[in-house]
Amino acid sequence: MDKIQFMRLWDLYGKLLTPNQQEITDMYFNLDLTVSEIAEQKGVSRQGVSECLALCKKQLAEYDEKLGHDRLLTAGDIFTSLVMTDVMIWAERFSQLHPEYAADIAELTAISDKDYSAKVEDCLKKLGKA
Repeated sequence: MDKIQFMRLWDLYGKLLTPNQQEITDMYFNLDLTVSEIAEQKGVSRQGVSECLALCKKQLAEYDEKLGHDRLLTAGDIFTSLVMTDVMIWAERFSQLHPEYAADIAELTAISDKDYSAKVEDCLKKLGKA
């Protein structure tokens, strides 16, 4: 498992790890510390940190194997990407065939390019999931 996959699973299931595992993986991902630096700060061996990270990888992979959230999220991301690609191809073709609708197509394009992250955060807060 590469570091990016490990991080994704950690984002999904990290709260299921023990407090010590959470601390070590947090130092590894969020503080971007090396195994040696973590070992020094925690007062343990490099091997202990490496074994902890390996165990965490294994546990997170097992959680995902049972729960399957990573696959669902990835499938959703791919689906959204495919739909948006098809919409933008259609919009480009339609605007070429019907220049009289150029303003409407530009509005559609602006919607697809808009950053919705603040609205997503607002919705998550309203749902009590922020």
